[in-house]
Amino acid sequence: MITICKDIKFSLYSKYNRKIMTEIDFLIAVGHRIKGLRVVKNVSQQDLAAACNFEKSNMSRIEAGRTNLTLKNLYKIAKALDVEVFEIVDINSCSSITENK
Repeated sequence: MITICKDIKFSLYSKYNRKIMTEIDFLIAVGHRIKGLRVVKNVSQQDLAAACNFEKSNMSRIEAGRTNLTLKNLYKIAKALDVEVFEIVDINSCSSITENK
């Protein structure tokens, strides 16, 4: 088992002015989560994109938070990474996952 956590915790509120997290911040956090899961599972960006029937450039935009994911595409990514959808969108928790070997 490997535990993954982002160094930066995201919350609904900014630490400084209690401003609600923006949609862009959320997309970036989800993208980082996808990338983290992909790296831990030792899957290349190209292989994940192919498994989801995406172009590599689209996967790059998703991981960078520069595109809005549909539920359908989020499901495809979760399935390809062998995780549940909630493990991707639960940006404030650490997850233990089994590494693919």
